[in-house]
Amino acid sequence: MKPHKMSKISKFTEKVLASFSKSITDQVFLSIQNDRDLMHEYLRLVEEGGLTAVNQQIGKGVKKRFALSNDDQRQAQPQSTLIQSHTKFV
Repeated sequence: MKPHKMSKISKFTEKVLASFSKSITDQVFLSIQNDRDLMHEYLRLVEEGGLTAVNQQIGKGVKKRFALSNDDQRQAQPQSTLIQSHTKFV
């Protein structure tokens, strides 16, 4: 592949991954929401530990697992109904 094409592909890849990083937390919560077993376990954990504690721990886990950094913005309208907002990552 020509170097010029690789540069375009690299730029595109970075653009896609940057966009995904901003919504990765929402995607994780959508995965929980759409998986019957995960949702059942999530609800049990919320019952035991409280909604805020569980959601914050999941958010921190996403950040750590994918070695992300906080963005200056928050996502105020996530698709998942399990959260009202979340930190965007870069």
